[in-house]
Order: sequence, then structure tokens, then C-alpha cells
Amino acid sequence: MTPTLIATANDHFANMALAELKAVDGQVVAQLAPGIWAVHLPQDFFTLAERWRAAPPVFVRHICPVQTIIPLADGIEKVLETAVTTFTHLLEPDWPFSVQTRVLDKLPFKPYDINKPLSDQLAAASGVPLDVRAPFQILSVVLAGDEAYLGLSLAVNNLSDWAGGVRRFAREPEQISRAEFKLLEALESFKIELPSRGRALDLGAAPGGWTRVLRQKEQYVTAVDPAWLHPTLQTDKGVRHLRLTAEDYLERYPDSYDVIVNDMRLDARDSARLMVAYGRYLYPHGLAIITLKLPEKKYHAALDHALNILRRSYTIAGARQLFHNRSEVTVYLKPKDG
Repeated sequence: MTPTLIATANDHFANMALAELKAVDGQVVAQLAPGIWAVHLPQDFFTLAERWRAAPPVFVRHICPVQTIIPLADGIEKVLETAVTTFTHLLEPDWPFSVQTRVLDKLPFKPYDINKPLSDQLAAASGVPLDVRAPFQILSVVLAGDEAYLGLSLAVNNLSDWAGGVRRFAREPEQISRAEFKLLEALESFKIELPSRGRALDLGAAPGGWTRVLRQKEQYVTAVDPAWLHPTLQTDKGVRHLRLTAEDYLERYPDSYDVIVNDMRLDARDSARLMVAYGRYLYPHGLAIITLKLPEKKYHAALDHALNILRRSYTIAGARQLFHNRSEVTVYLKPKDG
């Protein structure tokens, strides 16, 4: 069978990602690396891409089409020559493009060795603008074993704008914790626009990574946690720190909020129940973000149970196992009656 696409997921959740592929009649042609598969579909790539664009899978992070396969035995120059010949006239002339290369095996070159010359040659041959930061169309190149897999698609077709779904953020000197990346990635992936100068509640906030991100987004934050926040937040007049547990604050009749976030280290089902209890304090126009921590075993059942609990008070606007998630899934929520 000839592969239609290459799919990528967190290898820890490989069985869940494979189940999502099987549900759309995907058949694995080859495993290219842990969590990366060449997959054959009975339909074309773009049919599935549109389907998943409307209702994304949880565990498959990234897909890209396979339209050309080139033997690496012919050399890198042959890969570049074939790519330019094949894709120059397929690029939309007014839409910026980028080349995204992944090298999955120990080969005598790096992604940059493909990206740079191929990008330059395609731009020169086609006249299409190159934009590696915000491309509208992407030529994906995956080198694995003795073959190069190439395919052209719109960025929105790939589930993630980033090669393999690997979204990296620059570390800032003021960063409090790596957990900040989870919230940044969630806001970007779910295309969430926070309300202007909104009121946000951060449950289990310490040491304050998510609170810092919310303040960067001009939210006024109530941070609930018995532990102290980072010193830089203690003097921030836009932060109200309540040294209480989330359960204790709930008993004190909390205020209402535009945004509620929860990155607490709780069992997924307990965390979901807590969010349901706080649902009455979220404005009808509001939104919530929660990370559901999954157990090592039977995590599928735990996730389904947690999502069903959340549905009592919320509409699930998105659920994704993002690059910065570990053994967890990030869920984007809206009030059920909002």
C-alpha cells in the first residue's frame, strides 16, 4: 500500500492515536519512528484534513500528505531537484509558503540542510513569498529509512502549523515555570482570544506560571493556592492571591469570572468535578481551560469519564494532547448555556 499521509503523536499515547486513525479507515503502512506512522487512507488526504479540521482528534497531533516518495540512495541533490520540479507549479502564487523538514533517522544531514536550499530554490523558481513563521502553505519533507516523503498542503490542513506538532516557545528571563508553555500553546492551538481586561481565576496557581501568562494577556487574576506565588507576582497589583485551596474558596461564594483555568495535579475526574462546581461562577460569555492528568493505566476510560463530567456544565470546545502536555490532555471549555 502507498502511504497517503504521515501522522504524528506522543508515543506514550500511541494506541489512542492509532485508534483515531483506524476510526477513519487508516491503515499503517510503516512506523517511521516512535509515534510517527506512514498511513494509507481509502480517501485522499484533503478529505480527512477537512474532516479533522472541523472536529480534530485528541491524540494525533500532526498530519501531512505524502504525494511523492524519493529514494535517498539517489542523494540529497536528487531530492531537491525532484521537489522543485514537482512542487514549483503546485504552489499557490500569492500565499506564503515554508518548507518543514524532519529527519527521523541517523542520516548525514540535518533538517536545515534540506530546508534552506529547497526553500531558496522553490522561492526563486516560483516567485512565491517565503515565510517560515506564518506560512499559508507548507511543503512537508520527512526523511526516514532510505526514503524521503514529500507533500504540499495548507497549514490549516496539518492539525498544527509546526512540523510534527512540535511547538517551541522562547524561554523568557521572567519565566516562572515551564507550565507557561502549556497555556501559551493552548491559547494558540484553540485560537482563543481572551477578553479585553477580563477577570480570570487561576485554580492551584502556585508558583504562578499561568498567572504570569494571564497577566501578559492583560487579565486581572485571582490566584488561588495555599502556597506562595513567585515574588514578581506578589507585588503585581493586577493579581489577587488567596492563600486557600480551591475547595475552600468554593465554600466562600467566589466572584464571577470571564476566564477560569486549572492546571492542578489532581486525578482527571476529581479535577473535572471541581470545574463543574466552579461552572456557576463563569460568565455566560466566558471560557475555561483545564489540563486533565491521566493515569498510567486505563487512561482512555479516565479521560472519557472526566469529559462526561465536564459536559454537565460545559460545552467541550476542544480537547488536544498538545506538545507541551506530558501525561495529560488540555481541554477548552465554554459554558453550556453561554
